[in-house]
Amino acid sequence: MRECLLSVCIAAAVTYLLTAPVRKFAIASGAAPRLGGIAIFGGLCAGLLVASHLADLSVAFGQSNEPRALLSGTALLWLIGVLDDRFGISTLLKLGGQMIAAGVMVMQGLTILWLPLPGVGNVALSQFQGTLLTVALIVTIIRAVDFVDGLDGLAVGMVCISSTAFFLYAYRIWHSYGIESAAPATLFAAILIGVSLGFLPHNTQPARIHLGDSGSMILGAVLAAGAISISGKIDPGTLNLYTHAQKEAMHPSVPVHIPLLMPLTVIAVPVADLMFVTVRRFWRGRSPFSEDRNHLHHLLLDVGHSYRRTLLIMYYWSALIAFSALGYFVYSISIWLALSVAIFSVIGLVLTLSPRFTLRARRWCTGITAGR
Repeated sequence: MRECLLSVCIAAAVTYLLTAPVRKFAIASGAAPRLGGIAIFGGLCAGLLVASHLADLSVAFGQSNEPRALLSGTALLWLIGVLDDRFGISTLLKLGGQMIAAGVMVMQGLTILWLPLPGVGNVALSQFQGTLLTVALIVTIIRAVDFVDGLDGLAVGMVCISSTAFFLYAYRIWHSYGIESAAPATLFAAILIGVSLGFLPHNTQPARIHLGDSGSMILGAVLAAGAISISGKIDPGTLNLYTHAQKEAMHPSVPVHIPLLMPLTVIAVPVADLMFVTVRRFWRGRSPFSEDRNHLHHLLLDVGHSYRRTLLIMYYWSALIAFSALGYFVYSISIWLALSVAIFSVIGLVLTLSPRFTLRARRWCTGITAGR
């Protein structure tokens, strides 16, 4: 855990220190206030470099090529994003670049080999199926993170929350179950926490610099890489065998679909926003790549929430979904877990809809006063 925390601190410190000079460079080059991805990429490289020289985390480099695959893919995404932030490129060209970057990551070993499905077990994928699914997942998560990057601090904060839950999940599999295949996912999550924490102070309202496409694409790619690494490489049967042998130390039930469920829940809110906006645009006969104010955070603002409250509500739902899945992984079916999730969900709904309740209460009071 100490080496993971060191990686978090290194990534956070480098990202934080790089952001100020990057902002000056962005202003001088006419790309202000974007190009935050330069600092994000610097923190990512620093975190990977330090981790490669640490005893425990070096396992992620020795037993797989996934860290190099991640670095190659994010380098290409960073280049595409910087060009877009500075000069602007077409959406289709950018989408093609994202697919190429995802393909580069797949070619170097970051791919889904099987899918653990509830009631079915492990479904082996052909090379073509694995490649297609992996590329689609990477591009989807990249697009999802980019979609929620509509308010200062929103995307970075949500990625930080999601990656924290994912780190605890991956770290438990690695060290509690002794499955070293989870080391790359643990490393990716730790570095993602670090770069998010390092960039967030510069990105809070009023933001001095924005992620830009260069930053949001890197965050999405790292989040996707961790999900793919642990979903496609960890055999759920191994988890079940381990828990049956360690009933005194661990909970005896680990559902077979948890390795697939957990990565999906940590990106649930961004993906839900992506699907919601895409469906609404198709319904209105518009391009799914067009810009509008139909994102979830825009709707919260339109309902009557303040800027800061909108951020907190989006953070709240991200944390609730991600950590509920983490709790299910640790405790399986528990009445206390279900009750806690239900209570916090009701609290979240009340907070989300509170402006409507306030408006109706005002109308009700005004009607009574007018009648009198």
